[in-house]
Order: sequence, then structure tokens, then C-alpha cells
Amino acid sequence: MKLNQNEKILYSRHLLLNEIGKEGQEKIKAAKVLVIGAGGLGCPILQYLTAAGVGTIGIVDGDKVDVTNLQRQILYGVDDIGKSKARSAAKRLKQLNPYVKFVVHEFFISSKNALAIFEQYDIIIDGSDNFQTRYLCNDAAVLTNKPLVFGSIFKFEGQVSVFNYQDGPTYRCLYPEPPKSGSVPNCSEIGVLGVLPGIVGSYQANEVLKIICNLGNVLSGKLLTINTLNNQSYVLSFAKNDTIQIKELIDYNVFCGFEFFENEIEFKSLTENHQLVDIRSDLEREIDHIGGIHIAEEKLRNNPLLLKSDKKIVLYCQTGNRSKQLIQDLDLNIQSLKGGIKKASQK
Repeated sequence: MKLNQNEKILYSRHLLLNEIGKEGQEKIKAAKVLVIGAGGLGCPILQYLTAAGVGTIGIVDGDKVDVTNLQRQILYGVDDIGKSKARSAAKRLKQLNPYVKFVVHEFFISSKNALAIFEQYDIIIDGSDNFQTRYLCNDAAVLTNKPLVFGSIFKFEGQVSVFNYQDGPTYRCLYPEPPKSGSVPNCSEIGVLGVLPGIVGSYQANEVLKIICNLGNVLSGKLLTINTLNNQSYVLSFAKNDTIQIKELIDYNVFCGFEFFENEIEFKSLTENHQLVDIRSDLEREIDHIGGIHIAEEKLRNNPLLLKSDKKIVLYCQTGNRSKQLIQDLDLNIQSLKGGIKKASQK
């Protein structure tokens, strides 16, 4: 795919690199890349791939911009709060590079749509924040024979790898089984250093450009781990497990232990007959809450009898995961607020 004169000027620093040059930049322009998630990881990935001149970039995200996103999701500003992440990102990125085609998918990736979407692209990038989506992306990438560039973040640490590259190891070779439901909190529950997704997302974008231009050593069969507190990083090697066979997409909520939970109630269904109980930490409660009384999870685990009320008790946390897990662990006959404070705050 030929470059016009304006593109030659725009990408001149790439053209000057012998390892990329005009031929490599034309490959970048011809590439079609799909980014799953326009959040913490997705923002730097999208920015650098747009600036690099990737010809077609798909953005999959059904979420809306929240004020808590602005600490690390640097594509957005206060004027974007409440708006579609995918559409807001594409609008901002178009100002960065008018020669890139953006395909906006304003929904979440699922077993029903993943294969059809993946087929349209050359490389898939996983910028998600949950295990259900990670396993889904992996399996869909395998079934459509697409390389999957993976990244994850946790507090101050990040991981990067490339799965299913030239028939190489997959995510399931590294993590055959998901962790127990609720055992690994996401950043909305435990926090994350704001610059960390920028570092990890930049590494992911770097791997994409290496794949497109056939540069260097791709992180296939290797897991790069970065610790921002002590500035240490190391690479773990892992092999392909040929006994793992992926034949179809499955229900990843069930696979990851998020089975249907009957005792949930929507925020809009609450009445004066319900008693909300916030089980989050003191600090979380101080930052924001939606009313009710506050009894931290640790106290309830030590003494469930603290839950006394003449009303119907409804536990809530940030996303609904901790409240559901607590009810299941203690075998309580009470309800959990569906989606937690995050979903309730969107009403």
C-alpha cells in the first residue's frame, strides 16, 4: 500500500530507520489491527499505533467514560464523561492521524461476535481487564489463526506476551485454568498506578509493530514482567502445550467461575424496604458511596450476625463481585447489588 507525499513527511522518522524504511511503513499502512478495550491499556496502544500509521484500527468497547478513568486513560477529558469510550477515542485519534481508518465497535466482545470480528483483522490486541475476556480473546484468536498481543496490569506490575504467533504457545499454555472467582481483584477494587498502563500498553504497541515489520524477537513463548517500584523486569519462557485443544468458544463466565447468581437486585429496583450495606473498605467508602450503612467485609466474615435489620438486606461493593462472593462464602440468604456502585452510579 503506497504512501502519499504527506504520509512520507509524517512518517519520516520511520522511513529513516533502515529496519523499517518505506517498505516497512507500507506494511504498517496495510495492516489491520483490532484493539479489545479502550481503557487503561487501550489508550496508549491506540495512540502509538495511530501515530505509527497502522492503516485500519478497530476499537471494541461497550463502556462509557467515567471520571475515575481520567487518572490513567489519557485519551479522554472531562468533556468525554458519560460518552462512549470507543467513539470518543476514535474522534480524538482522528486528530492525531487523518490517514488511519477507525472502525468503532460500541459493544463488548462476546462468544457470539468474537469470531466474525476477529476475521476482519490481522492482529488482535487484548487490552481487557478480566479473565473471561482474556480466555475468550485467546480462544477466538486460535480459531481464527490470529496473533494475540497480551497485556495485563496489577497495582505496580505489568505483564506482556504474544500468543498464537506462528503457531506458538497460547494464553492457555501459560494459564491453563483461571484463578478462583474473586481471588484476583481488578483495579477498581485494589487500585493501579496511573502511569503503569502507559508503560505496558506501549510495550504491546511495540510488539505489534515488530510483528507487522518482522523486526527483532517477538515475545512469543515469553512473558515479560515489569515492576515499576524497583525498576526490575524479567522474561519467563514457556512452551506450547499440544494437549490443549480449542475447538469452539464457550461460556467464559461459567469457565471463570462467574455462574448465574440468583440473589442479585438492580439499583433501580431498590425500595424503602431494602437496607443497603456497603462492605468496602473505609477508604473506598470515604471516596464515594451510594448510601446505606457501612460494615467492612472483614468484620462481616468474622461476625455475620452484624447483619441485622427489619428490612431486606442488600450488600454492595465496587463491582458486585465481592458482595456476591461474601454471600456465597457465608451462605447468607440476602441479596447483592448487581454491578455494585459502579453500575449504580451510572443511573
